[in-house]
Amino acid sequence: MKRRVTIQGVAGCYHDAAARKYFADDEVETLACDTFGSMFDTLASDAELYGIMAIENTIAGALLQNHELLRKSNLRIIGEQKMRISHVLCALPGQTIDELTEVNSHPMALMQCEQFLQRHENLRMVEKFDTAGSAREIAENKLMGHAAVCGEFAAQLYDLNILEKGIETNKRNFTRFLILADPLLAAEVQRGAEANKASVAFTLPHTQGALSKVLTIFSYYDMNLSKIQSMPIVGRAWEYRFYVDLTFDDRVRFHQAIEAVRPLLNDLKMLGEYKECSSEV
Repeated sequence: MKRRVTIQGVAGCYHDAAARKYFADDEVETLACDTFGSMFDTLASDAELYGIMAIENTIAGALLQNHELLRKSNLRIIGEQKMRISHVLCALPGQTIDELTEVNSHPMALMQCEQFLQRHENLRMVEKFDTAGSAREIAENKLMGHAAVCGEFAAQLYDLNILEKGIETNKRNFTRFLILADPLLAAEVQRGAEANKASVAFTLPHTQGALSKVLTIFSYYDMNLSKIQSMPIVGRAWEYRFYVDLTFDDRVRFHQAIEAVRPLLNDLKMLGEYKECSSEV
């Protein structure tokens, strides 16, 4: 089956690699978008598209703006993909590290590889918009003396020579991606699926113990809170919206828990029910 998936970034980026990993048994065509906002616009224009979006990273933390983009959209989470983020140093074939003068990448990637890059004083770090985009620019413009910090998939896609692998300082760098779809498409692809995880967003009355009561009910129904993220509500001082990930063994008990907490909430939005990803390779 062919899957058309929108990604933030250019071909070869980590979103691209994660999409192909999630849909490993299918043919994947990715549609590149410059920003997450434009990705959501693209998804809204075509109900047959899938989307993939980073939601949190073990080093950088939660991507708060992405939580809000998802909540405000009509999309549903149909799955997740966890992936280790490992960087390589690559350049045009025929060059050694000592012959290079400049290394290009996204500022976050450069920061994550700072210890390695500082050992090579000949490499001047120059920030670019995207990791894979840096690799593509070097390949398309035949930039001798330039290297890119990117993923191995991007280096291979643009036929660059990998000089070093695993150059990131922290080897426990993982990103969790969400797979998104239009509600009708989501219902079709998830028919009969055994979900054991759900993401919800809600607000609470500004009263003492409001959150504690909700968490107590979730505990009673054997719901495991794998994540809880709060964000201030614009225009409502000291009030917050909560984004919660729950894992469970019994889907019926999950729905019972949701109905039990609903009277305690000001509003509740179901963002998706899906299968938890256990693999982080």
